[in-house]
Amino acid sequence: MASDSAADASEVERLYEFGERLNEAKDKTLHEDDYQGIIEAVKGQSVKAKQLAAQLIPRFFKFFPSLAADAMTAQFDLLEEDEFGIRIQAIRGLPLLCKDTPEHVPKIVDVLGQLLIYEENVERDAVQKALMTLLRQDVKASLTALFKHIEQGAENIREKVICFLKDKVFPLKAELLRPQVEMERYVTDLVKKSLQDVTGAEFKLFMDFLRSFSIFGDGVPPENMQELIEIIEGQADLDAQFNVEDIDHIDRLISCMCMALPLFVRGASSSKFLNYVNKHILPVFDKLPEERKLDLLKNLAGTSPYASAQDSRQLLPSIVMLLKKYMPLRKTEEPKYNYLECLLYSFHHLAHKTPNSTNSLCGYKIVTGQPSDRLGEDFSENYRDFTERLKSTEEFVKNSMKKLNQAMNNHDKAMSSAKTQEAKAKIKNEQQQTTSALRICNNILAMTQPLHAKAPSFIGDEKINLSWKKPVKQSSASTAAGGKRNASSVNGSSASTGTNKKARGGGIAQNQLVDRALQGLSQGGGRRNGRAGRSWGGRGGRARGYR
Repeated sequence: MASDSAADASEVERLYEFGERLNEAKDKTLHEDDYQGIIEAVKGQSVKAKQLAAQLIPRFFKFFPSLAADAMTAQFDLLEEDEFGIRIQAIRGLPLLCKDTPEHVPKIVDVLGQLLIYEENVERDAVQKALMTLLRQDVKASLTALFKHIEQGAENIREKVICFLKDKVFPLKAELLRPQVEMERYVTDLVKKSLQDVTGAEFKLFMDFLRSFSIFGDGVPPENMQELIEIIEGQADLDAQFNVEDIDHIDRLISCMCMALPLFVRGASSSKFLNYVNKHILPVFDKLPEERKLDLLKNLAGTSPYASAQDSRQLLPSIVMLLKKYMPLRKTEEPKYNYLECLLYSFHHLAHKTPNSTNSLCGYKIVTGQPSDRLGEDFSENYRDFTERLKSTEEFVKNSMKKLNQAMNNHDKAMSSAKTQEAKAKIKNEQQQTTSALRICNNILAMTQPLHAKAPSFIGDEKINLSWKKPVKQSSASTAAGGKRNASSVNGSSASTGTNKKARGGGIAQNQLVDRALQGLSQGGGRRNGRAGRSWGGRGGRARGYR
């Protein structure tokens, strides 16, 4: 034991001598043997000597380029030591290897990226601080190395790298991405390369990051918006043959349409999405899973105000076909009101852009002076059928509203007599469901009533507030005019404003729709089914072996 301690002390003393000579020498290159001795100490048994070597190797690294490879290998070996103190010192020394030799930044960042899998707080913090140091030194080289882990790395490592980018790098983009436009463009290209095989949650994270860039902000050229749309289109697999049994693809399409909607609002083209839905999905709508049908119709309703006239003309026949399916001709089975709200909204907005298309579809007599008016043809049977369905639907809706208004009165009475919080919570939930149903019914009536005319005016503005969106506040005058519950309200809000202030509804907001769709994308290990992607099986963790 005494001999071991003496050997350790001797080894440490020898390293101090190497360090002092190198520190005092004016021409350090003349003391290559001393630096070689420091490197060799890594192979010894002394813990203290290895800790000292982890400090000295980076300190004099720049003076011995011929020993750079050996020195880096030695520093990497120290990262694999069992002794915690040695590993911490080795991690802290890694950025110093690049301080005066920036050509080593990619390699060092690559190694630090692998070390992000450390679970111990002190170790993980040291890795993150080292990475931030290198990002501030050379952001372009550092980000390139980190994104390679996302593109090619082992699964456990790429997940940690993505978390590091989300938590530490993205919030500091204003500081790190300089010059701004050049670096935003560079990072956009890195992200695009990394999106070939990502989970839904990862895709949303990267898209949110890109949308925060100035090059995709307000007032940018249309081609910039189109670039984001093309990224989303690629993720939605709009060039793939649709398989109705591929639930992953359906969920991905829904989530991508939701993410694309803010870009449609800003003028980006929705053509590719709408054409794909029209060609591949609406023809097999009946075969879709029930829980996805409404989500798809909500997406179509949200996108329809931003469809081009040409896309509207192509899509209208499919919408009318579905409308007829869900508007009963006779009083048989009660219609699906939430489907009808979406379909009628889409119908109005699409028809508003190409009104004479409805002449042949619904038997209207709209004159635009174009041959496509087809006024010389007899479509009276279509008009009779369509308006009969409208009348039947309206009767169903009005009867339902009577029941819903009565139910709302019953809820109010039950709430006033409820004794426990559990009972009140249950009644409150029932009130929310009833309020949502009333909003849907109000919207349906507001959209069916104009369609009885021979040449109707289609709604192409924001007059209708869809039931899953935040209710529009009514003025006191309009509320008073409608009595306690204004069943004829056309703004999509329930007339019971007191129970409707907090955006209650049977639908879901856009972000919730995205999140729910993304949950489906992240299952099964997070990789997408049915798509070509990196094979993660067999690669294993790469926590050690950094060369």
